[in-house]
Amino acid sequence: MDPNTAPRTNPALAAALTLAASGFAAGTTLLAKALGTDTLGPALHPLQISHGRFLFAFLGFATVAMIVRPAISRPNWGLHVGRSTLGWGGVTLMFAAAAFIPLSDATAISFLNPVVGMLLAIPFLGERIGPWRWGSAALAFTGAMVLTRPGSGALEFGAVLALGAALAMGGELIFIKKLTGRERPFQILLINNGIGLTIASAAALFVWHAPTPLQWAALAGIGLLMASAQTCFINAMRLADASFVSPFFYTTLAFAALYDAVVFSVLPDAISWVGAAIIMTAAAILVWREARQTR
Repeated sequence: MDPNTAPRTNPALAAALTLAASGFAAGTTLLAKALGTDTLGPALHPLQISHGRFLFAFLGFATVAMIVRPAISRPNWGLHVGRSTLGWGGVTLMFAAAAFIPLSDATAISFLNPVVGMLLAIPFLGERIGPWRWGSAALAFTGAMVLTRPGSGALEFGAVLALGAALAMGGELIFIKKLTGRERPFQILLINNGIGLTIASAAALFVWHAPTPLQWAALAGIGLLMASAQTCFINAMRLADASFVSPFFYTTLAFAALYDAVVFSVLPDAISWVGAAIIMTAAAILVWREARQTR
């Protein structure tokens, strides 16, 4: 392994980066919902929204690459293709789900992916999951279930799409962790978005509809926010185990509720507050426990 790519353990910084990534990711879903409905003009197909996400994210990373001219060293193309395919599928399904069911429900269901990632980390990464991590993950899972409002009709077609997104993104976590031990973060992000743009472009050809100027701006926002989220998250994965980092992504639910309140004047109800509190408690327990073990 290249010593320049070897990860340094820093759980506190990993947690902070994951929280930032969560805020950016929630923003992309908010914009995707606006594009997938008639909020910003005629609704765009999820495949076209996904294409915009990869297009503008890749343009951002490519611009940086032209400035800093990073060295590209022996990419593992198999891992990159696997990661990019799952990432494209997860993002597309999530954008589709957001157009069918409430944003909080779609986010809650899709972000069960950290549990999937944690479970897959055992056989594929050989990580050991102690009782504190199991307990924190279970607590976060409980918070997510509270936010799905069982019995309120959430489990419909949109929920199935969100569940598919969770499975795809949970599998993507394993590829990310494998890549972070072999290659530099910027190389991973540049190649991932290049492959993702290729896949998304081919898929969008079948549903293309000319966006309005406002929709182009929203598509650019999705791409840039997702690029920021990826940058934070992939560096977090270098600094701590996937099973530690993954549960923090549940805070995306809290960010989604906040954005609803600020942008659409939709205030969280009691169930939203309870679910968010449970998730934040789980994250706090993980930070406290990991900090003690590091000392």
